[in-house]
Amino acid sequence: MEPRLDHQVRNAVATVVIGNAAKRNAMTADMWRALPPLLDALAADPAVRVLVLTGEGGTFCAGADISSLRGSSAEAQTLAVAAEEALAAFPKPTLAAVRGHCVGGGSQLAAACDLRFAEEGALFGVTPAKLGIVYPAASTRRLVSLVGPATTKYLLFSGELIDSERALRTGLVDEVLPEGELDKRVAEFTRTLAARSQLTQAAAKEFANGRTDRDAHWAEQARGSGDTAEGVAAFLERRQPRFTWAVPGRG
Repeated sequence: MEPRLDHQVRNAVATVVIGNAAKRNAMTADMWRALPPLLDALAADPAVRVLVLTGEGGTFCAGADISSLRGSSAEAQTLAVAAEEALAAFPKPTLAAVRGHCVGGGSQLAAACDLRFAEEGALFGVTPAKLGIVYPAASTRRLVSLVGPATTKYLLFSGELIDSERALRTGLVDEVLPEGELDKRVAEFTRTLAARSQLTQAAAKEFANGRTDRDAHWAEQARGSGDTAEGVAAFLERRQPRFTWAVPGRG
């Protein structure tokens, strides 16, 4: 099949699947271009409360399709950064579900997600030093925020792959699941995320990502949302809350 990005929305969870089986789900230029508008559409969909990014079959993403670098490596990097930034800016919780190789551009995309769950045996690497490419400043800062400067330097200087256990120890991933249990855990956790307050999640995402100048905005949103009153009432009545605040559509 042709390289593509598939997606589906089910039970408030949008799942985007990277598909390029012939090249271990490497991202082509067209796939990089397709990701930002797809994310915009899913962000605007009120039925979507959580987004999962994963790869088809037994691997996440082996990076950029190297053949696309023969034309213009600068253009290829620009496309990858635009896709990474669109993913990082997605206004609802995002989770990368990783099997197999998560390398180069694959790690770039995984790092742009809010959370990363991996199956045992997954391998991670940031490999521009193998190609003589300068890794983008924003991507480097994002990696530092996840794993710290020492591990960032190890990954970028060497281009070596690390296993899922080391990725967990360094903070590159949040959970490691035994083989065969990743899908079940992702489904369970995304159900939890979808049931929580989008107001809380959206504000927390902004603050955690360094946007700290909008306290007044979020206080106003909280006052007008009804989510706090609903959360307290549900707690006292021992029932599940029905939160109604929704992320505004992009216009």
